[in-house]
Amino acid sequence: MKIKVCGLKYPENMLAIDELNPDFLGLIFYEKSPRYFADDFVPKITAKKVGVFVNETVEKIEGKSNELGLDYIQLHGSESVEFVESLCQKGFNIIKAFSIYDRIDNEMLKQYEPLCNYVLFDTKGKNAGGNGVKFDWNILKEYTLETPFFLSGGIQPKDVDSINAIQHKGLAAVDINSGFEAAAGIKNIELVKQFIHDIRSNEAQTP
Repeated sequence: MKIKVCGLKYPENMLAIDELNPDFLGLIFYEKSPRYFADDFVPKITAKKVGVFVNETVEKIEGKSNELGLDYIQLHGSESVEFVESLCQKGFNIIKAFSIYDRIDNEMLKQYEPLCNYVLFDTKGKNAGGNGVKFDWNILKEYTLETPFFLSGGIQPKDVDSINAIQHKGLAAVDINSGFEAAAGIKNIELVKQFIHDIRSNEAQTP
């Protein structure tokens, strides 16, 4: 299981989190977010850099990607299939987020499936993301497509056992954010360290 730490704002905190060896670090390029990344510099990190955008233009996404060397583009708004396709044609690796309330719409997701490296399931709420609330993870059983998915939305340090209990071949990564913060955009190093350790320790013990 891969781990993405999202919503980082400050280079020093970013470097400290990167030393814990997560697989992805997420930078949010959405000005309404309290975790908006406004800097034009990202320190050298080993984790894959994910740029999170909400209903942004292709030009803005392309510019930020070139400027900061983004490895993945996460689309967290209501981006159309045609919009995602236009990014794919430019060679971007795509994570498309979908807000979940009480069901997973496989028919709708099928339209995006050929265009995405991953899909991401977040909790439907008043904000585009970062609502800090879980959806019912039992709904994940409804997901029948082949594209692997990220689990997001309100994940807390105490959720390790519940995550490890999810039996779905498509679960590729967990995406942690507000539940691991000292303040918006500043991650608590010890909480993230323990979470990564606990997730990976369980994997090592699984036959």
